[in-house]
Amino acid sequence: MNDPIAAWEDEGGSTASLAQHWMIGTLNQIAWAVQIKSQVNAEFDRVRKVLEYAMTKQSPKDATDIEAIIRILEDKRAEVMENKHAGYFIHDWQELGNQVSRMIVGDSRYQAIKASQTATLGLRAHGHSPDWKTRRQ
Repeated sequence: MNDPIAAWEDEGGSTASLAQHWMIGTLNQIAWAVQIKSQVNAEFDRVRKVLEYAMTKQSPKDATDIEAIIRILEDKRAEVMENKHAGYFIHDWQELGNQVSRMIVGDSRYQAIKASQTATLGLRAHGHSPDWKTRRQ
């Protein structure tokens, strides 16, 4: 049998486990990228914890918005973590900064949430509740 993965599976291995750790690059790049990837994942965890804490301090409407932002965060995490190129992590994620937050803010779904919140605040500033149109009819 020439296919090492098939041989490995025949021995009881799991392709999911193999795919999860497989990366493209030199051994040194991969070793470096694995460390960076771990830090990136920890940063996604940190941002999620901040959002979850903020959710406990908000109104139900705002908590719903934060839940949607957490879904965006998890989509971005999956997108980043699925990348199998060691160079991607070395080049794009070596300096974390506020990169996770910038990814979320740049997402069109996040921008729609913020636009909705801004519109609601604008209505309140002019003495209207968000559902003022339906109450007038």
